[in-house]
Amino acid sequence: MNQRVREHLASFNAAQRSGDWRPFLAGFAHDAVMSFAGMPAGPYTGRAAIAQAYAQRPPTDTMRAVSVRTEQDTDVVRFAWDAGGTGTMTLRWRDGQLTSLHVAFD
Repeated sequence: MNQRVREHLASFNAAQRSGDWRPFLAGFAHDAVMSFAGMPAGPYTGRAAIAQAYAQRPPTDTMRAVSVRTEQDTDVVRFAWDAGGTGTMTLRWRDGQLTSLHVAFD
């Protein structure tokens, strides 16, 4: 697993445990987009909209990577929630910041 995915997951899990999403959100570019497949949520465009989404509906579980496939500025991460359930995140990066986060749950 590469460093940026490791840091993203560690930051997510720390935010979920503490309830303070600010450090996690700082990793998103100002114009980032967060979207979900098959869910009536989003897409959320811009860091402020993403922050509001996490404030209104914070995740209730931590996660771990099962596998990671990387091609240049994109990481496809198969993940598992610690309480059960799996999914795939596609993360796109620019200059060390997340520009796109797309999540599909199994």
